[in-house]
Amino acid sequence: MKRIGYARVSTHEQLLDLQVSALTNSGCDRLFTDQGVSGAKFERPGLTKALSALEPGSMLIVWRLDRLGRSLIELIQLINELGDRGVEFRSLTEAIDTSSSGGRLTFHIMGAMAEFERAILSERTRAGMAAARAKGQRIGRRPALTEKQKAEARRAVEKMRRPLEEVAERYGVHPRTLSRLIREHRKLSPATC
Repeated sequence: MKRIGYARVSTHEQLLDLQVSALTNSGCDRLFTDQGVSGAKFERPGLTKALSALEPGSMLIVWRLDRLGRSLIELIQLINELGDRGVEFRSLTEAIDTSSSGGRLTFHIMGAMAEFERAILSERTRAGMAAARAKGQRIGRRPALTEKQKAEARRAVEKMRRPLEEVAERYGVHPRTLSRLIREHRKLSPATC
């Protein structure tokens, strides 16, 4: 079985030595690393190369789960994708090994817990939004421009014939945002345009 190791540290000051040593001792044929890259990012050059090197019948090995990523949901999704490709997974510290029945059981329990966590988070978010709406609070991002700024910007574009890009830059918004606001205003009050 081809064994591919992956190690990561978040800062350039941290050392990879402990992880590299543990992965080498576990029999990895090749090692890929990322140094100075946060685990919150799933786009990492070393990880991309490691995943590309995997083929059916091979195994991805990490020192600890958090070296692969911080989000349990993303970890489970990645490990499921590896399984679909016929690739096994092993985490040395947590003793998870999907090539064994016990390791697969542990992994499925983690998956069920992640799904439960996602459902609870979704319920809390919906309940919080409903409570905020009941209090009359606005949900979502704040408007890019105040009503006064919208009127001034519309006047500058429509009446004073200023270029859309220039007006958008003056108010610190993207030209598409300003264009959308003008279109929405025209739909709401076609008689005044």
